Amino acid sequence: MSSNLSHIAKLTDDDPTWTEALTEDEAAEVMWDWPLWARPQQLAPDHDWTTWLVCAGRGFGKTRTGAEWVRQKVDAGANRGALVAATAADIRDVMVEGESGILSVYPSWQRPKWEPSKRRLTFHTGAIATTYSADEPDRLRGPQHEWAWADELAAWRYADAWDQLQFGLRLGQHPQCCVTTTPRPTRVMRELIADETVPVSTGSTYDNAANLAGSFLSLMESKYEGTRLGRQELHAELLEDVEGALWTQALIDAERVRNVPPNLSRVVVAVDPATTNTAKSDETGIIVAAATTDRQFYVLADASARDTPDGWVRRAIAEYDGWHADALFVEANQGGDAWLSMIDNVDATVNARKVHASLSKRLRAEPVAALYEQGRVHHVGLFSTLEDQMATWDPNDRQAGSPDRIDALVWAIGELDRALRVPDAVVPFGATRPSPWKIT
Repeated sequence: MSSNLSHIAKLTDDDPTWTEALTEDEAAEVMWDWPLWARPQQLAPDHDWTTWLVCAGRGFGKTRTGAEWVRQKVDAGANRGALVAATAADIRDVMVEGESGILSVYPSWQRPKWEPSKRRLTFHTGAIATTYSADEPDRLRGPQHEWAWADELAAWRYADAWDQLQFGLRLGQHPQCCVTTTPRPTRVMRELIADETVPVSTGSTYDNAANLAGSFLSLMESKYEGTRLGRQELHAELLEDVEGALWTQALIDAERVRNVPPNLSRVVVAVDPATTNTAKSDETGIIVAAATTDRQFYVLADASARDTPDGWVRRAIAEYDGWHADALFVEANQGGDAWLSMIDNVDATVNARKVHASLSKRLRAEPVAALYEQGRVHHVGLFSTLEDQMATWDPNDRQAGSPDRIDALVWAIGELDRALRVPDAVVPFGATRPSPWKIT
């Protein structure tokens, strides 16, 4: 708070109508005085630190916290900074232009100049912030910064982006990084929380209830309160592995890779269609996976979404074309030939195949989980929603929802593996030829 407004702190305690005692100039200044309005967890620790982790639930006010921290750094004289989010769209839509983003926390006469084409914000002090997508870690090689705001770190696809950001924080007397994120048990998150030098500010969605829509709070409470997902997304708990789950986060992390290998032998798309399309419907699982001839498997994309049948069909075909896949598998237990007809109507060149689930979800998933245990399945980058589902789905829990993304993953990896395992057919006189049952 500005020194000439120090008396306001007493007014706020003594009189709920304290704003009425302000002059016009004081009222204008108070509006932009973040420490006056912030909750304690939203203010940076006052002791020396290098990384400050704000790990809180959805709607807590993490974006506002990060944006106001940037404003305070710039006003204090910091010059060159970095803004990093999971994607370029997240930087633009949340960190910069969002309702609680950097542009929103400045009065009009000090608002930074935003140049998206240059990936740059220029502040009224002359300070510059450059934006970086965590999907492109190599852009962070070389540039130097004295401060950085890293948003939703737990959702970054490549851990290398965090490492490269740390290497570049080497300007000024005391470089600092503010991290705002909901929690997930990734390697980077575990390391930060375990680091005694990293102050951690936590909070739940309900801490900011006064600034959230009542309908949103009611929906969150009715749908997620008391669930594991609610503990993570609303109450910001960093959850450990689920007993009985076929996968663990550590198992997935161990074989994660950054790049798609050049020697892929097949690429397929697999779809687990939802039968309804409402706000409470399951998502349609859409997974792209590939294989090499030595039975190494790669998860390339997760395009799952809650969508109309026409919507998911077009989404799946877009992935099929984009990855130059050679087959699109659709679970046909419900929908049957109708799904294939819809695909054919949109694009008759797609090699669409029906697959039928004759075994339970657990029995279908166990062979694929075994491939993960053997170190044969690699995620190319991070797929946070898919991996959350994998690490938390207990096939023995009858109350567990339908694991739509897992189902699509199991079909994709399972079909790739099945094709590689079919032996050559033996014909008379010892000659061999490719098996007619092998999918090509």
